[in-house]
Amino acid sequence: MFIYNIDHVAIAVHDLDVSLAEYERKYKVTPVSVETIPDQGVREAMIAIGGSQIQLLESLEPDSAVERFLERNGEGLHHIAFAVVDIEKALEHLASEGARLIDAEPRIGGGGHRIAFVHPQDLTGTLIELVEVDDG
Repeated sequence: MFIYNIDHVAIAVHDLDVSLAEYERKYKVTPVSVETIPDQGVREAMIAIGGSQIQLLESLEPDSAVERFLERNGEGLHHIAFAVVDIEKALEHLASEGARLIDAEPRIGGGGHRIAFVHPQDLTGTLIELVEVDDG
């Protein structure tokens, strides 16, 4: 098995600052990081919950994937991210099984992690992200 853990669950939001304030007030949690990812046209906040994280995503561009998601669906679950130790090996395996890859090659995501996405039509309508992590 190449899945190491659930890295994060991503939630698309209209306004990151408003959503963060609500999470802090209602759930007494604070983000471990907030950053802008220009390549993806988003600003993200990561909130640690046990051994995983909640990622809040705000679109910064009218044509970003997150903005299109928000227009179609409103705020809510955007994707689930699986932690993998060897992202190339995971992508090779998925491709050999006929998975519909959005990213055939890894790219850099939040926190400088190498990431890749698997199309939601590949498995139960859920967008899957692979996030390469250290196995230590």
